Order: sequence, then C-alpha cells, then structure tokens
Amino acid sequence: MKKKVLVLCTGNSCRSQMAEGALRHFRGDDFEVFSAGTKPSRVNPLAIKVMQEIGIDISGHRSKHVEEFKGQKMDYVITVCDNAKESCPIFPGGTTVMHWPFPDPPHGAPESPAVLAEFRRVRDMICEKFRTLA
Repeated sequence: MKKKVLVLCTGNSCRSQMAEGALRHFRGDDFEVFSAGTKPSRVNPLAIKVMQEIGIDISGHRSKHVEEFKGQKMDYVITVCDNAKESCPIFPGGTTVMHWPFPDPPHGAPESPAVLAEFRRVRDMICEKFRTLA
C-alpha cells in the first residue's frame, strides 16, 4: 500500500509543486503525493518550465489550500518553507512531519538566464532530496 505524502509551502506555486512532481516521478510506485499551500496562489510558469526540462510535467497541477486535506490521514507531511512550518495544521495520528526548507526562487522577476538558473538550482536541490524519502 502506498504511503500518502503532503508537501506544504505558503503559495503552493513553486517549491511544493516541484516536490510533488519530483516525488511522483521518482517514487510514484511507493507514494501517493499531494501538495498544498497555506495561502495558495497559482502554479508558477517558470516552475513548470524547469520541470519540463527534466521530463517532469506539472502543467496540469493546480494550487490547493491545505484545508482541502484537513482530516485526511497522511503518512508524511513535509514543509518546504519556514512559513508553512509555522502554520502547519495538525493531521490525524501517526503522521510524520518533516521540515525540508529550500530557497525561494524569484517569483515575480521576469524570465532571464539568471532567474532560470535559480529555478533550476532549487529544482535540482528538491529532486535530490525527494529521491531519498524512505
């Protein structure tokens, strides 16, 4: 039986979306993966772009509020930003809560080589870390 994982960030626009896509891609046989935010917005187009570069399609993802998962049993809840860690709700018994913070790429900046490089750097950090989830 697959373990259920919820990845939380503030906006559910970038880091948590990339983590959801990466974990599904690399470990989808082991985990049922979801992502959400404490203040959801929209999936960042640059996050979609840099994930597509490595063969992971998150273009169909949507930004979701953590309340959509309230009361559901999760095996793991992983916060990927400090704000989400501070406002992470309580999940029913047996949930392992972990905090794996990643830098926040420049969301509002126009696309440029430097901005894309930062998104790629964060993507690569996320992919490396989420491959190791046991």
